[in-house]
Amino acid sequence: MSSRPIVVLCGGVGAARFLRALTMVVAPTEVTAIVNTGDDTTMHGLRICPDLDTVTYTLAQAIDHERGWGLINETWHAMESLRRYESQRPDGSNAGGTWFGLGDRDLATHLYRTARIDEGATLTEVTREIAKSWNVEVELLPMTESPAPTTVLVDPAIDAGPAGDGRIAFQDYFVRHHHSIPVRSVDLAARHATPTQEVQRALSQAQVIVVAPSNPFVSIGPIRALQGIDDLLSAAHDRTVAISPIIGGEALKGPAADMMRSFGVRADALGIAEHYQRIARHIVIDDIDRHLSDHIAALGLSVSVTNTLMADPNVAARLASATLNAAGYQLD
Repeated sequence: MSSRPIVVLCGGVGAARFLRALTMVVAPTEVTAIVNTGDDTTMHGLRICPDLDTVTYTLAQAIDHERGWGLINETWHAMESLRRYESQRPDGSNAGGTWFGLGDRDLATHLYRTARIDEGATLTEVTREIAKSWNVEVELLPMTESPAPTTVLVDPAIDAGPAGDGRIAFQDYFVRHHHSIPVRSVDLAARHATPTQEVQRALSQAQVIVVAPSNPFVSIGPIRALQGIDDLLSAAHDRTVAISPIIGGEALKGPAADMMRSFGVRADALGIAEHYQRIARHIVIDDIDRHLSDHIAALGLSVSVTNTLMADPNVAARLASATLNAAGYQLD
């Protein structure tokens, strides 16, 4: 398979919206998305890949825009029916849980993925099949074939977790607790895993690599933690550009800014630049953070300033163009 010139490191909603914007200025067949699987989980015996699905549905123009995840015009009869059994569920059982919402149409994706993996297909193969079924032409690559679940450490008094030490699965923190509780640290199982050959080839052959505006710790962090990935990114330093997910000291969606503050990292675009300076030569920040440009430039990074809010399609397209231009990628 021939390499594609643009590679994007992706988490969930922010990355999905940027990929959609990118396809407005370049052909989708020029783009490869390497997608975080540290958020993956198993629910009701089904393999759930939240970031892969959010990217797929967004590129297919099928995402529920209000929630930012799941399918538009979704129904929830299966989840509603599961509540019938809650009163009979024994203590300690996870059967029939409804805190992680799965829509009726969305269930079809998880049923198909799980059945194909049970037949021996790889996650990369199944992801390609699902993308083609949704007419998505961007190449979607899961970061690894190995299980690499991200866990977070919280106050045991809030949630003791299975071992009683406050270590809980990422989806427990993100969905069950609505990412509303402080995180003491993040444990990336991805550091024990290897990237797929497709991921390694995409990074080594890319003309430009984009770090999408995703959470640097739990969305991009698992990809970087994979064995050898940071070395590949460092080798591509001059052609790598990061988009700050922090605007005016806050994240548009999700807990990125809260995590930065908890971990003692500056919760602003300068903090993002410091976090990525080893792997990225270029950074794109929002207009509101223009005053940080000189401080970021002092780190040795080139800085591009533009509107990074992607609510308006024209603004999103300009962000995509500015991002590619920052890394010297020539648009037709």
